This record gives sequence, structure tokens and C-alpha cells, in this order.
Amino acid sequence: MKDYYEKSMRALQLAGMSERTQQCYTRSVRQLVDFYNKTPDKISEQQLQDYFLHRRNVDKWSAATLRISYGGIKFFFVNVLKRDWHTLQLIYAKRERRLPTVLSLKEVWTILNAVTTPQNKAYLTTVYTCGLRLHEALYLHVNDIDSDRMRIHVHRGKGAKDRYVPLSPHILEILRHHWSTHRHLEWLFPARGPRGKRSPATATAPITARSVQRAFQAALSESGIQK
Repeated sequence: MKDYYEKSMRALQLAGMSERTQQCYTRSVRQLVDFYNKTPDKISEQQLQDYFLHRRNVDKWSAATLRISYGGIKFFFVNVLKRDWHTLQLIYAKRERRLPTVLSLKEVWTILNAVTTPQNKAYLTTVYTCGLRLHEALYLHVNDIDSDRMRIHVHRGKGAKDRYVPLSPHILEILRHHWSTHRHLEWLFPARGPRGKRSPATATAPITARSVQRAFQAALSESGIQK
């Protein structure tokens, strides 16, 4: 088996696989060998089919785990053992597709009203109402708010593209009030240091994703919504 291992590693390296991929692929072949307790050259095509069926139907491996196993074993049998089996051309694992959890309008506002920190509440309300992504809202600048045209200029969005989103009078009022609490010249949501040690008006970066995520999780827990 050592000889096969060395050949496999050389093939993986020549293919330009990352170290992490090399480890995953090598482990996949070793799991197959341990399952049948025989060297891989002694494993038949039918046994290979039975192995994958067992992992999927009996061991209940996830699609993600199966994809790694398929990839590693297929690479080994094609590139090291030079097998030209029909099975190797067919194996793949479908990605799991799950419907996203959808909150009702009432549930959303119940969660937002449970946010205790004014800055986090202003941030999360803006994200929801304007349909922004997490980092899009984090990096909003003061001059991105166009109150004349009632729109927000979103920079560095999906695909590194800029776009404009509508700005409602309600959100404009919330953002104006929030800005008045710190008056930072650049960031709309500046980082706030430990109380009394640093003013948000002189912050050098916006608030962190981790801080608003924790605020949302705390509000979700407080709201009692189980979705």
C-alpha cells in the first residue's frame, strides 16, 4: 500500500492539488482500502459501486462528504491504477438544496425591536429594509446616502459591482438620528471602543460583522422565535 500511497501523492502534486485536497483525497482512498481490507488494485468495479451505495444508504454520508470521496477515489483509480471503468465516468453527488427559512413581516420586526443597542438596531433595520448584504451595510459611508434622490449608493456589492437601492423616508430618519450620535465624517456605522476610552467619531474602521451577528442572535433568542 505504501507504493500506491507514494504514487498517489506524486500524481496529486503533479496535478497541482492543494495540500488540503491531497489529504482529503488520500484519506478517501484509505477509507476504501480499510473497508475491504485489501489493496486497491484488488478491488473490482462492482465492489466500488457497492462501496458508494453503502456509504450513501447505510452510513448516510452527506452529499459534501460523498463528493470528496468520489473525487479522491476517482482520481486514484484513473491516474494511478489507470482504470477505464464506466462507473468512474458516472459517479457524482448532487448538492443538497434546502429552502431558506422565511420570516414573516411581524417576526422580523419582533426581532428588530428586541435589539438593545441603538447602533446595532439602526444597522440591522437598514439591512432588512434596504435589502443589503452584511458587508455592504458595514462599509456604508456618510456620502453614500443621497437624500435628494432618496437612494443609497452601495459600493463593492456582489461581483464587485456598485448599485443603488431605494431609501425610504423612515430609514433616512433613522440614519440621520443615528449619525447625530457620533458625527463621524466617513463611516455611517463606526466602530465603538470600550466605554470612555474611544469616541466613535474618531474610529478608524466600521463596526465588525461579528458584533452585529451577535446582536442579531441575542435579539433572536430574546424574541422567542424558533426559526
